[in-house]
Amino acid sequence: MLHLLLCLTATVVGSVSGLPLEQRADPLVTLSYATFQGFTAGNVDTFLGIPYAQVPTGDLRFAPPQAPTALNGTQLAVEFGAACPQQGITLPELLPANVTLPLVDTIISENCLSLNVYRPASASPGDNLPVIFWIYGGAFEIGDSALTDGTVLVERSLTLGEPVIFVSHNYRMNAFGFLASEEVLAANATNIGLRDQRFAMEWVQQYISEFGGDPSEVTIWGESAGAYSVSAHLIWNGGNTGGLFRSAIIESGPPVVLPNVSQGQQYYDQLVELTGCSGESDTFACLQNVPYDELIVAVADTPSFFSYQSLDLAWLPRMDGVFIKYTGPEYLQAGLYAKVPVLIGDCDDEGTLFSFANANVTTDEEFLEYIQTYYLYDASTEDIAAVGEAYPTDPTDGSPFDTGYLNVLTPQFKRLAAFQGDWMWQAPRRYFLETVSQTQDAWAYLYKRGKWTPYLGSFHASDLLEFFDAGDFIGMDAVINFATNLNPNAPADLAPGISYLSDISWDQWSSDPAAPPLLTFMDPAPLVEITADTFRADAMQLLNQIALELP
Repeated sequence: MLHLLLCLTATVVGSVSGLPLEQRADPLVTLSYATFQGFTAGNVDTFLGIPYAQVPTGDLRFAPPQAPTALNGTQLAVEFGAACPQQGITLPELLPANVTLPLVDTIISENCLSLNVYRPASASPGDNLPVIFWIYGGAFEIGDSALTDGTVLVERSLTLGEPVIFVSHNYRMNAFGFLASEEVLAANATNIGLRDQRFAMEWVQQYISEFGGDPSEVTIWGESAGAYSVSAHLIWNGGNTGGLFRSAIIESGPPVVLPNVSQGQQYYDQLVELTGCSGESDTFACLQNVPYDELIVAVADTPSFFSYQSLDLAWLPRMDGVFIKYTGPEYLQAGLYAKVPVLIGDCDDEGTLFSFANANVTTDEEFLEYIQTYYLYDASTEDIAAVGEAYPTDPTDGSPFDTGYLNVLTPQFKRLAAFQGDWMWQAPRRYFLETVSQTQDAWAYLYKRGKWTPYLGSFHASDLLEFFDAGDFIGMDAVINFATNLNPNAPADLAPGISYLSDISWDQWSSDPAAPPLLTFMDPAPLVEITADTFRADAMQLLNQIALELP
């Protein structure tokens, strides 16, 4: 099955403190507010469902996260905490049957602000191991940290001789995390999902040393909405990291054009009406106290990423004039971003997955109207026409790219997929690299495996297997190397045969201005090549120019 989020496991062998691991007592970690007991499997200690903030209900619903309350006695940390509320999503009828959503198989509750820590079983305070802080994706609508097991990555880090700690967490999504309106702004409740993530990072700064981690060596890493979140944290406070991280990995989610708070008013008003809060003098307070079962039904009635408007999302980070004051490209243009090493990449056919629900767009006129209505709403008539020329109807130019006349689901499907993929991912990624490669170390990759997948090609999130699967380990090794050495390449002293990356010379993106290098994942695995980041240059330059001109 093809999933939007995937994870598998693997094991290696070792011992701790002279004792076989099977004889070691369950690990305990004492924090200021509680003692937590995890479990050991193989060479990995795992602590699951540790609360990092209070339960966000009542007055704390839609509010910034607050420090967790003290807990008496030893708390078992052996099961994942509840997933945060998920938005109901209906799959488009034309979507291939073998594509499924990342189903959450844990309890769903507002009591969901918990995190998970995976560490080498040999780790102890004072070891100062690098930390990887993971932010899951799901279009800011769905997702759960339980869908991504960190065990394989930690085991692999031990094999490489570069032990790391992996931290994942839950954050509020959809309306619970990204409600936006003038009322929300007045209540200081904008971008709550991002503030949850930031709060979890602060938890890492305060407590990860108790697990053997180094709070000064944190790499933040996210995919899809998680990657857009990483990009948001790079520009947060004008690029001031607050010491929360030293490097960043962006897996399909560069800094993009963001809507403002007022553009979310329509969805706030919709919730107010659907929940019976219209007649209240304080609609925000009313929404805070609406029964959960009623609110989640109303949220399901709002557009999702599989709705006709696709990636013009109802719930996402927005410019609020407080934490996010400009669009992503504007922050980059002004130099207001964190100057830390970065690793960034995309799938080749990012837009295909999101082009099934608008399959009734079948003519040139409808295509141009669609992209202006949902993406380029303030662009000039001339710019819209130029985009139409840059992304023609010829299916050989469309996405899935390099598939000729195959995959023509509708007359405009491949055209829409090409535009949506470039507007949301490829073009802003290239502008990001053009900018930050001048001020810090930057590496880039492109994932082109799975081109045979009908209508989808190398689709959004299909690269997750590369980073979490116990397969060829190329992507996983790059992440571990980067978190440890701030360089994704294999260390020079790594024993031969352990990592495919030992046979690859992956230069920084800025090393060749005429043909910036991309580590490109090709079929069949484990084939990788270094290709040039010059494809669709004119079209992407046009999109980036428009992005900078949009008010």
